[in-house]
Amino acid sequence: MDLVYEKSSEKSLEEALESLEKNLKDNNFGVLWKLNFKDKLEEKGLEFKDDFVVLEVCNPKQAKDVLQTNIHIGYILPCKMVVRSEDNKTYIGMTRPEKLIGLFDIPTLDSVAKEVEKSLKNAIELSI
Repeated sequence: MDLVYEKSSEKSLEEALESLEKNLKDNNFGVLWKLNFKDKLEEKGLEFKDDFVVLEVCNPKQAKDVLQTNIHIGYILPCKMVVRSEDNKTYIGMTRPEKLIGLFDIPTLDSVAKEVEKSLKNAIELSI
């Protein structure tokens, strides 16, 4: 299963994050929460080599539509995106909404999932 969509970028982690947040906003998505696992693990006394920033993002109208169709979709909301570094490269990616929503086997949600995924891919492409 092709669950992850990811692209590399020549930008620094900070530049990629800033660009992604702007492009998400331009695509009607808001960032609800952001966590750098490297920082969190270091707070707990654990060393982690690279930055791994998780963003939870949401388009309120689309979230409402899928939740009204099946409340259990809330278990995979909000959408997860990642900006991470590895070997001095930056990567921007996401878990693919089409694949996740497809697990629920509700054909009426296919078009919403495709639209969400298209918007998030667009934000990634504009951010790399």
